[in-house]
Amino acid sequence: MENKIVDKVSRSFSLELPARETLDDYLDLVLPEVRQWGEDLNEKEHYVSKGGKPWQEIRDDEGFHEAVLHFFNDGGEYLESVDGNISKGRWRLLDGSNKMILERGNRSELYELAFLSSAFFILKKHGNNRGKNKYFVMGYEPYMRGLEWRDYVELLFNTYRSQQTTYKTLAIVLLILLTIIILFSIF
Repeated sequence: MENKIVDKVSRSFSLELPARETLDDYLDLVLPEVRQWGEDLNEKEHYVSKGGKPWQEIRDDEGFHEAVLHFFNDGGEYLESVDGNISKGRWRLLDGSNKMILERGNRSELYELAFLSSAFFILKKHGNNRGKNKYFVMGYEPYMRGLEWRDYVELLFNTYRSQQTTYKTLAIVLLILLTIIILFSIF
């Protein structure tokens, strides 16, 4: 009997990430759960630095083997490094929104913030992007080096998992305290 209770409590703390086929599908599942713990684009200290904070691009494409880094520098300078070859561009925020314009070469693209933290930077291309790669997915390079895209999603889901575990632990502690208070008031 005692082991069954322990097993039930243990299972309630282990939130499993449901299986999905693509990075976009995983992000569609996970982002609504973690969004509340993210930052806003106007909090530039999370993605901009004077020395250049390296953001490693994450994709689920089988043919994607390049080392792609993105740098959002002070003053709106944007750098993209593909296997060490640098391209320059510009980035800017739209006032009063969580939208960013990225200018690369001859094209400008509008993105909306999907999630931002010190380790994760995910932008969603504005519009009805129902096809593959609707997200521009990056992770802070020192944390992401050598990880596959599924590992990235698992780390992102840990943001949700750890918050839920904290809430459940707090609920159990409060329930135990309430039980003790009630028992002492009865006797």
